[in-house]
Amino acid sequence: MNSVDSIALADRLNADCHCVSLDSARLAAELERVSPGFHDEVMAGRPHLFSRSAAFVSADHVARMARLVATVERVVALPAWQQHVLAWGPESARHATPARGVFLGYDFHLGEGAGGFGPQLIEINTNAGGGLLNALLARAQQACCDDVGALLPGDLGGDTPEHLFLAMFLAEWRAFAAGRASPPAAPACIAIVDADPGTQYLHPEFVLFQRLFEHAGIAALICDPRELVLRDGALWHGAQRIDLVYNRLTDFALDEPENAALRAAWLADAALVTPHPRAHALYADKRNLAVLTDDALLAGWGVDAATRATLREGIPRTEVVDAGRADDLWARRRQLFFKPATGYGSKAAYRGDKITRRVFDEVLAGNYVAQALVPPSSRTLRVAEAPVELKLDLRNYVYAGHVQLIAARLWQGQTTNFRTPGGGFAPVLQIPDRIGGAA
Repeated sequence: MNSVDSIALADRLNADCHCVSLDSARLAAELERVSPGFHDEVMAGRPHLFSRSAAFVSADHVARMARLVATVERVVALPAWQQHVLAWGPESARHATPARGVFLGYDFHLGEGAGGFGPQLIEINTNAGGGLLNALLARAQQACCDDVGALLPGDLGGDTPEHLFLAMFLAEWRAFAAGRASPPAAPACIAIVDADPGTQYLHPEFVLFQRLFEHAGIAALICDPRELVLRDGALWHGAQRIDLVYNRLTDFALDEPENAALRAAWLADAALVTPHPRAHALYADKRNLAVLTDDALLAGWGVDAATRATLREGIPRTEVVDAGRADDLWARRRQLFFKPATGYGSKAAYRGDKITRRVFDEVLAGNYVAQALVPPSSRTLRVAEAPVELKLDLRNYVYAGHVQLIAARLWQGQTTNFRTPGGGFAPVLQIPDRIGGAA
């Protein structure tokens, strides 16, 4: 089987395999291992967090996504890139740190782009959520048919996503503490921080991370940033000194008053904050996509032709919205997707073919980019005994240029959500270029 065949098989399975691969009893058992009643707590109010079926992706597309991730990382490392994008970033992003920032999320659609049909990078996010939830979900799958059974992962040994995620946090700590005299091998205490964390949709994942850290012998707590205090050159939660903050806030610049202590700790290196404002400015500002698709600018920085071709073929052309080109943008709106430059979670993002003139005027007045529209691919499932076509995107969880885990999100509507029956997070099963020795 060659790569073309594996792509065709992935498409066929996404269209025709309506089997339920989720082992609900195993999922419940995995969640109950955290604490009694945790399964009910997770599912209450989150009926569409997990899809009951997997999504299928060819090995060729997986390899292309990994190649693009590595290519972006090389460009981001360039001094010219950093000078360019930090110029429009917030002041807090100019603080340098050896820590890379955990949980970059490279989000892809499988659609038509400059390089033909294949993975198209629609955005990069910092503090990408869902990693541990997807690791748990992947373990709760069963063979619903022979095709799926052949694709389920075997025993991964110690190289599980949980192991990779923990190693990532320890790598961040080592980089941060390297200049200190006799630094400890691990932080003594980690704070998982978000605004009013108990009300967050992904709060169950905070609990999973707390357990992951505690099982590694690291104290961990979940808190609101207003509970933190900077004193005596250190960050504190009550009487507990915080060495590392796993930052889940969507105030990426740490500009809001309630995040003042965390911002001060970040700027003073009083604690390791990850991900951090600098990571967001270097990767996740949507204006950066316009730079990655500006061939002339990249060539002027000395970026080689092969690298530019990889970016051009794998990223939809993106442009910063300029009110001076309003007529042109309006005329092309049906081929564009409008996103706020520092937005997240599809908030205030609009498909051009759905946008009204009133909203378009708001886009012109705001800080937006316009990206060439690449519709997501689809996954057809049976919901309430009827076939339903869901949209599909792929999130690559990335650290230091390496993909740790790929997960799918299934939904209906204009933007990604967790409100669709049959939708939610779904494990990704990779179709190899060779199955059973076939050529």
